Amino acid sequence: MVHSRREAEALDQPQGERRRHIPGGRLPKLPRSEPKAVPRPPRDGRKPVRANPAPFSDLPAPPTGRRGRGDARVAARAAERSGKNVPVEPQRIAKLLARAGIGSRRDIERMIAEGKVALNGKTLDTPATIVATLDGITVDGNPVAALEPSRLFRFHKPAGFLTTARDPGGRPTIMDILPPGLPRVVPVGRLDMNTEGLLLLTTDGALKRALEMPSSGVPRRYRVRAYGEITQPAVEALIEGLTIDGMRYGPIDAEIERRTGRNLWLTITLTEGKNREIRRVLEHLGLQVSRLIRVAYGPIELGDLEPRDADEVPDGVVASLRKSLARA
Repeated sequence: MVHSRREAEALDQPQGERRRHIPGGRLPKLPRSEPKAVPRPPRDGRKPVRANPAPFSDLPAPPTGRRGRGDARVAARAAERSGKNVPVEPQRIAKLLARAGIGSRRDIERMIAEGKVALNGKTLDTPATIVATLDGITVDGNPVAALEPSRLFRFHKPAGFLTTARDPGGRPTIMDILPPGLPRVVPVGRLDMNTEGLLLLTTDGALKRALEMPSSGVPRRYRVRAYGEITQPAVEALIEGLTIDGMRYGPIDAEIERRTGRNLWLTITLTEGKNREIRRVLEHLGLQVSRLIRVAYGPIELGDLEPRDADEVPDGVVASLRKSLARA
């Protein structure tokens, strides 16, 4: 990947110097050819979420202009907005609540064990309860909102924030800086506290899991600034994978972009998300990582999205992504 001198200089600047503040915390308005900006209803009244699971070279470009009115999901959304709870195929309540964005299946199972989930007023004691609708289901005494068609968002995570809902140690998390107007969302994978860049957020627990699974083969692309000496052949050898302290890391596609003295920029693409994988692999090669930016997740790119900004991935792209995941 070749970057202009202006782009390279911008990436070398501290984040604070490049951040564009949005007055009143509003989400940025995007050109019609880019993903639709998040609406701005009050966050207090946000609804939980919606349904269905599902990389990547065959995906269409994000559509220009308005979304297709013929999509069957439009009718589902209309029904949900009118207060109707659309039936789905009968399934375990833990799976349905995960699809609704309440939490992971493990989270739901824990909530049920703690007596926090009820059906028609009766506290449940098993996550295997079969249901076909969210009608009558409450979590902590609150009704669960109707399922909606899956929604996916891009978020530009800055360094210095944990990818989690809360931290027992009181460290800042992404939930502290998400723009107003987002529905209840869960992150797709994680970015380390000091890693920045593209973080996907979704309302659909099943889509989250499908995107995260190594077997899906979804490529994640990063730009890395590091200090040290290394040759291009040594970097290219990472395509074979390697083992460090008993931990096996899969194939990594790496390329040196440019050098400035002993500092260098690399582009790295991988299809798994082990904890601190890139930092550990490069440290093993004698490089000290000073900056790590995720610039793409599958076909979805960070582009020029500013730090702390978010926007919505168009329905058509999400639908095509699902189909590709189903074939993976």
